Amino acid sequence: MNFGIDRLLADPALRKPLEGKRVALLAHPASVTADLTHSVDALIAVGLNVTAMFGPQHGVRGDLQDNMMESPDFTDPTYGIPVFSLYGEVRRPTGQSMSTFDVLLVDLQDLGTRIYTFITTLRYVLEAAAEHGKTVWVLDRPNPVGRPVEGLTLLPGWESFVGAGPMPMRHGLTMGELGHWFIDLLKLDVDYHVVTMDGWDPDAAPGFGWPVERTWVNPSPNAPNVMMARAYPGTVMLEGTALSEGRGTTRPLELFGAPDITARGVIAEMRRRAPDWLEGCRLREIWFEPTFHKHVHQLCSGVQIHAEGPSYGHAAFKPWRLQALAFKAIRALYPDYPLWRDFPYEYAFGKLPIDVINGGPGLREWVDDADSEPGDLDAIAIKDEAAWAELRLRFLLY
Repeated sequence: MNFGIDRLLADPALRKPLEGKRVALLAHPASVTADLTHSVDALIAVGLNVTAMFGPQHGVRGDLQDNMMESPDFTDPTYGIPVFSLYGEVRRPTGQSMSTFDVLLVDLQDLGTRIYTFITTLRYVLEAAAEHGKTVWVLDRPNPVGRPVEGLTLLPGWESFVGAGPMPMRHGLTMGELGHWFIDLLKLDVDYHVVTMDGWDPDAAPGFGWPVERTWVNPSPNAPNVMMARAYPGTVMLEGTALSEGRGTTRPLELFGAPDITARGVIAEMRRRAPDWLEGCRLREIWFEPTFHKHVHQLCSGVQIHAEGPSYGHAAFKPWRLQALAFKAIRALYPDYPLWRDFPYEYAFGKLPIDVINGGPGLREWVDDADSEPGDLDAIAIKDEAAWAELRLRFLLY
């Protein structure tokens, strides 16, 4: 199969509208061709006039390990072009940076989760392009977790840099499809094009969204493989808790734990409460000691989520429900456990991070309600998921 970047490079007719135009590229380390050439190098090699680059969270180079670490603007040392950070002094492109190009090519590998900030950056550049009369092309890439939909829909008033719009946690769209949805949602008047993929089948085994013949390159430092991407719609919620999400280990966002819980008991409580929420994967008790971040240099009792191999069931796997169930089990076993962190997560002041992540307080309130049952959360989520699955149909390109 071919990604959007590969099709653009292979077909002069596709590139013809870019001739004579100043072209900018929004990219990160995973913006590579099939042979792992970075997109900026490949685009310049075929003769396009690349006049600027933009970088999302973690930077064009992906060098900033932790969350909420801002990247500076700089000049590319190879080509001498400006590189503008969209996760530094600004989140939205400025008029100065918008004046450096005519067409912006967006070549970002997404993870298929609402909170992953590259889709918010897509929204912001579309809004800026509409304001400044610029053209945006998305060079489409796979949603590595395919088409499944899961989670609560973000509520009005809860928009943030990790909540670009009213969609569930697992949205099941590609970046190109999301662009069409944003334009419709925001009623934008913008010249928008998608260079589609050729041969992407989001339901095909064994990748179920990610074509196994393509090399995985980290789109951000703690996204090292497809298994992380599969678990991420649930494990990202750990960022709003006192539990470690595995930063400072070699398997970030595939596990959770802390020094003051007993993982074996948590797993047993999860199975007792909602065994059907644990289908499609295997849970394994582990021990780990983070080298940085939460619980640094402390021995943690933890759970690793194995969403891979013969135990992986793509249609059955429910990472958001699984992680919610883990919180519920911990709350039941340790009623006074300080589960929820309180700090300005992604600069959203006055709101608990767990609520910012979920686009509203619904999940936290369900966890903290001693009388609530799995069916109570299911009833709300199923309604949201069905509505989104119906709404997104007209934006599907594959």
